[in-house]
Amino acid sequence: MSRRKVHILVVEDELEITRALQRSLTACGYEVLIAHSGELALQLLDQQHPDLILLDIGLPSLNGIEAARQIRKLSPTSKIVFLTQDCSPDMVQEALDLGAWGYVGKFRAGTDLLPAIEAVMLEKQFVST
Repeated sequence: MSRRKVHILVVEDELEITRALQRSLTACGYEVLIAHSGELALQLLDQQHPDLILLDIGLPSLNGIEAARQIRKLSPTSKIVFLTQDCSPDMVQEALDLGAWGYVGKFRAGTDLLPAIEAVMLEKQFVST
């Protein structure tokens, strides 16, 4: 049984984290596209409609929360998973209220990111903080 390749847009401004995510996700068979800002992510969504968007909240200029609001309009079928350092209960709740399918703290990415992606692609919510 073959499965369709999952397309993931990583929206992260820290170069080292972006590189590590790209290596890890590509090694797992995911198709990966990178945007280093919320603005660039929105531009890419004009042409690309990824299955899943890994979105940092602490982006400069257009933060992840504001980007998510616009992403919901531009690419409503894309599932958003926040991958961020801010794991306060209020921030997690705000992200979920925006329609995010997942929330993973960066310090838990090594253990929780791939299970989060798998769960979300099965239309199950995943939160680790």
